[in-house]
Amino acid sequence: MSQPTILIERLTRSRRASRARSAPMVALCAGAILAGSALTGCASGPPRPTAQLVRASTLVSEAQKSGAQRYAAADLQRARDELHDARSAESDHKYHDARLLADRASADANLASARAASGKARESADQVRHSLDTLKEQLQQSPGQSGDSGSGASGPGQDLRRRTP
Repeated sequence: MSQPTILIERLTRSRRASRARSAPMVALCAGAILAGSALTGCASGPPRPTAQLVRASTLVSEAQKSGAQRYAAADLQRARDELHDARSAESDHKYHDARLLADRASADANLASARAASGKARESADQVRHSLDTLKEQLQQSPGQSGDSGSGASGPGQDLRRRTP
């Protein structure tokens, strides 16, 4: 055999040998990668309840601004307590509990806001009723009810037609 042929044959053998040795190494690396990704997936657990905590915090703030302290103090306080507990659970990596508590805080904050709106509406309606009652009393006491229209005076309940003598 010629020298170049011998060199080519040696190279070919060494490549075959290196491929034979590298196949188990490739399989081992692939297995390690798969095992690592499986462990990472298990270790990460459920995602953090960041969105629920932000939503609950926003709703509690809105309830406070809407006057819930005056009209629904118990509901507002319960929402604050649940939000505090949700944040504590999240810092303890109890994400499921944190998510549930944040959802409860949101519901209680919504309830407090609704009760505040209802209380304000009730107060407004009471003020309108009181104003109407005052106007009714003023109309009943006015001299226009006696039928005397006076000199050019006109008002509610008065006859606007001129009387002829």
